[in-house]
Amino acid sequence: MSVIDSRVVLAPDDGTLGPLLRISDDRLPPGVGYGQHEHRDVDVVAVVLAGDLTHRWAEGATMTAGDVAVLRAGHGLVHDEVAGDDGAWVLQCYLRSADPGAPTSHRVHRGAGGWLELSRADARLWVAPAEPGVPVEPPPGVTLLAGPAGVGRPDAGPVVVAEASLLVVWQVDAQRPAWAR
Repeated sequence: MSVIDSRVVLAPDDGTLGPLLRISDDRLPPGVGYGQHEHRDVDVVAVVLAGDLTHRWAEGATMTAGDVAVLRAGHGLVHDEVAGDDGAWVLQCYLRSADPGAPTSHRVHRGAGGWLELSRADARLWVAPAEPGVPVEPPPGVTLLAGPAGVGRPDAGPVVVAEASLLVVWQVDAQRPAWAR
């Protein structure tokens, strides 16, 4: 396989998830990248589930399983992301920019766990491992479970898994931002 296997997990067309535009489950074979592409006025949050991924923009950064990268495209940038020797499995989460036209930036949260600082008032991200047989009570929000069977939406209540997995929860403000009114 030399192409990216990308599956849209969530893509609300009606704005009910506020700034959250799309989440995709992307699997990249070793050495494969997205190709040079442009983003503008969007934040891209990459949750690396397995393997490693090198972000090629500015000074660049290599992210490994458990890392979460926050790319603020601001007024625009061209970049690429390329999988390492073992490939990469990534949740790519796209959010409408909280500050359109802002300067570009890239920050990597290494070994992320719990609440992550996203520096925006309309969205929060929580990540936590789920170990086999151990109940995890995720906070309220848009909950995704990434495990060996793929990425899906678990039932409400405590989550219990048969194989090691990762819980990802987005809390979003579904109101339109002031600049869009």
